[in-house]
Amino acid sequence: MNDHGDDAGSPHPIGRHFDGSRFFNPGGVQPNGLLAALKWKFGDDPVVPWPDHVPVPRLAKPASRVEDLSVTMVGHATLLIQTAGLNILTDPIWSDRASPTQVAGPRRTTEPGIAWADLPKIDLVLMSHNHYDHLDLNTLRRLERDHAPVVVTPLGNDALIGGAVAAERVLARDWDESVTVGSLTVHLEPCHHWSARGVFDRRKALWAAFVVEGPAGRILFIGDTAFDGGRPYRDLPARFGPIRLAILPIGSYAPRWFMKGEHQDPAEAVEGMHLCGAATAIAHHWGMFRLTNEGRDDPPRALAEVLRAQGIPSERFRVLNPGESIAVP
Repeated sequence: MNDHGDDAGSPHPIGRHFDGSRFFNPGGVQPNGLLAALKWKFGDDPVVPWPDHVPVPRLAKPASRVEDLSVTMVGHATLLIQTAGLNILTDPIWSDRASPTQVAGPRRTTEPGIAWADLPKIDLVLMSHNHYDHLDLNTLRRLERDHAPVVVTPLGNDALIGGAVAAERVLARDWDESVTVGSLTVHLEPCHHWSARGVFDRRKALWAAFVVEGPAGRILFIGDTAFDGGRPYRDLPARFGPIRLAILPIGSYAPRWFMKGEHQDPAEAVEGMHLCGAATAIAHHWGMFRLTNEGRDDPPRALAEVLRAQGIPSERFRVLNPGESIAVP
């Protein structure tokens, strides 16, 4: 990997999504607070059981480098993106649980789709926000020890990540700012979500989507977002031009009365693909950690129904199981 440096744009008003103490989503349906969470957890919304374990038929053994564009599913929001001779991990988690402790909390249903020893040299990590199913400090420590990657993340997360990764390689930026890593430019873009690691730090760190520009085209990665009337997607074609690949969340959406303000559902993900003009999409954020009320296979099943109803080939919006890879068309 070559050098990495700041390629931030001109100053912009941070006040549009920061009130001096906490970040917020400008407009739209806001994520619910504690009282609504208690109503959800102890209410009578139907909960579909999950299997305790789903085997991975075959683990991937990725190439060391790829010049064009390929993607391997590790699980949940963790994917290996290989492009322009660089290896990128999104929201990496190899731990057994998405939790502050490894003795309680959501436990992974499948093993990671790439064994740790088979990872190629990781150059870059995109860290979208600080929820435990996306920001796993144990995995970051292992990456620091074995790979020493650059980590690009929204504002505020550097204070947390800096304890696991060398501070000079943690690049924290605001929405509408960018950094350059080798031949890639990574733009941090608005999405509609929230953050917290505990009870008292709600929205103290920012959340973001990423647009990665490089020789093989533009890649959109969104870790978590509400659809928010399409706002995370609408401006992207005008700002960046064609999107070759969009990696979009499809799970953790039920019940809708509670999750609508923080997680899009499969139908909204398809609409997001249309709005951003992506030639190809890959689904993620399903099937690994049981976080909400829908069944494990409900998100890909619902996605397939939407694609059929709209006459969209399944190859246009792909569902990859852990260990599966595609060369992106």
